[in-house]
Amino acid sequence: MSLPKIWLSSPHMGGNEQKYIKEAFDANWVAPLGPNVTGFEQDLEKYLDQNVYVGALSSGTAAIHLGLLLLGVKAGDEVICQSMTFLASANPIVYLGATPIFVDSEVETWNICPTVLEEAIKDRISKGKKPKAIIAVHLYGMPYKVDEIRSVATSYGIPILEDSAEALGSSYKNQKCGTFGDIGILSFNGNKIITTSGGGAIVARSAALKEKAVFLATQARDTAPHYQHSEIGYNYRMSNICAGIGRGQMEVLDEHVAKRRGMHDFYIALFKKNNAIKVLSEINTDYFSNHWLSAITIDSKQNNGKSSEDLRLLLEKENIESRPLWKPMHLQPVFSNAPYYGGAVSEKLFENGLCLPSGSNLTLEDKERIKNCVNLFLNY
Repeated sequence: MSLPKIWLSSPHMGGNEQKYIKEAFDANWVAPLGPNVTGFEQDLEKYLDQNVYVGALSSGTAAIHLGLLLLGVKAGDEVICQSMTFLASANPIVYLGATPIFVDSEVETWNICPTVLEEAIKDRISKGKKPKAIIAVHLYGMPYKVDEIRSVATSYGIPILEDSAEALGSSYKNQKCGTFGDIGILSFNGNKIITTSGGGAIVARSAALKEKAVFLATQARDTAPHYQHSEIGYNYRMSNICAGIGRGQMEVLDEHVAKRRGMHDFYIALFKKNNAIKVLSEINTDYFSNHWLSAITIDSKQNNGKSSEDLRLLLEKENIESRPLWKPMHLQPVFSNAPYYGGAVSEKLFENGLCLPSGSNLTLEDKERIKNCVNLFLNY
């Protein structure tokens, strides 16, 4: 009989989610919207603590789509996007008929490189096409270089859409991720720090901007006794049931972040004797990562020829899930014709990197299985 599956990042319930769901059923608030949606938004606003306004939506992808709309992105525009990210960061650009312009990472945080970002902006402007927005991502929960990216964006008057889908609970200089962009987004997909089963949120700097997002997310229905629509809208609002799960999850968010960070420390200790293996870590005390996923790179030349793929296959054999790093967007077939700026940082990360089991619900037995498998790989 095979051993139980150890997942990369599985949902972890806190216990009180059912209380909020039961309240929704008891009050017959099963339809979209309801008190849990309002409560979840308020919980997030309090947690982020930067006088922001949060709108709960059906997914992080929906939040990026609406965020770009609110920043005025239209067909024919160009939007700069970090290449090292999940596809959902870039797809909404195409939804709007705009063109993604991909930018390479820097080696310290693995996020969008400020130097290459500026080079890309200058070149697009020289071609008569000033980018309409910048999508910067906190990869695997690691904050991007916030001050440097903001400095570049401000210099050229380009707004930032902050993709904090993987970074709820992370912070930079003690300010929560999700609050640095002109618009921010969050994700509550099943594998995130907390989950609403499926869901996301948009983080706005004003009540008016949030209201506009919510208006668009509810099919852009005008104020009238009948159904009247003067704009194109979307069915992007979060349901009251899903928001109830989110309210319960907010009660354990900090605990889950601590456990994920504990998994990161576990891997630091596991690989400390091997100089060929590097664990993605904060570069200084300004950065605080939730370590949503603990990720490593392996220099196979310094590791007796053994690569990240060799480790992945060994873990898979033991029924332990791991995953290569995100394949950069400029290498994806669907974006093969999109402009790209930078060198090969993200390509090398993809070639040599691996995400390891990082869930907040991993047991001591799970850790022991992972440790034994890794030690086998390292020949300890």
